[in-house]
Amino acid sequence: MKSYKPTTKSRRHTQTVTYRGVITTSTPHKALTGGFTRSVGRNNYGRVTAKHKGGGNKRLFRNIDFKYNKPDVEATIETIEYDPNRSGFVALACYRDGERRYVLVSKNTRPGDKFIVSENAPIKAGNRLRLANVPVGTFVYNIEIKPKAGAVLVRSAGNFAEVIAQDQGFTLIKLPSTEVRKVHDTCYATVGEVSNEEHHLENWGKAGKSRWKGVRPKVRGTAMNAVDHPYGGGEGRQGRGLRRAKTATGRPTGKGQKSRTPKKYSNKFIVSRRRVGKAR
Repeated sequence: MKSYKPTTKSRRHTQTVTYRGVITTSTPHKALTGGFTRSVGRNNYGRVTAKHKGGGNKRLFRNIDFKYNKPDVEATIETIEYDPNRSGFVALACYRDGERRYVLVSKNTRPGDKFIVSENAPIKAGNRLRLANVPVGTFVYNIEIKPKAGAVLVRSAGNFAEVIAQDQGFTLIKLPSTEVRKVHDTCYATVGEVSNEEHHLENWGKAGKSRWKGVRPKVRGTAMNAVDHPYGGGEGRQGRGLRRAKTATGRPTGKGQKSRTPKKYSNKFIVSRRRVGKAR
């Protein structure tokens, strides 16, 4: 981690990830970039569905390959780059046939390293293979939940899932949330851990950097009026006055409560629910 001389009050506690020796270029590959409109917490009707998002610096979109639909073609890592749209680092990979794609890079990967997507690839960090062929106890990331649909699970910086069992056409994996889930063993996953494992140690130091990142201020519910939040109103400071914690819209939140949709389609694939609240 990189710390700074306390030239201002905010600098005193600022800590950022050290990019020196990791990032090899600051200029992205132009053919794989483009502009895009950020959702900033809105759905397709323009209504706010995730609060405290909006603004921030303009970002260039990197087209990341999560499908890896070039089996049995070896690729070489050319550069390691920063991507403002995700917490892990990305790498520009050049396949043996000359095509270049951005991929989410694994921990300790360096330019010149090679990887391959194959059903029987060696168990080596960066290689991608079917879950049925991954030994129990192996760490994986970039996990598919539907065959050939692309990686959707375990993509944040420093994260990994552990393969804990193989059972009748399914692979049981323990996710970073502590949830144990069944995934079809024909789905693919990448061996290793996501890069930039020090990301969670960052301290932005000041409110202004939150705004640069697109994070808007959050007001405590107890500081609001009664019309705006279940915790609001009253004279002076006081507790929430409710047995269970809830959001402004009345949905349960935190403190060990279950907030998952009761009839969610994927309930049948969950072997063990994630631990929540202080016990976790």
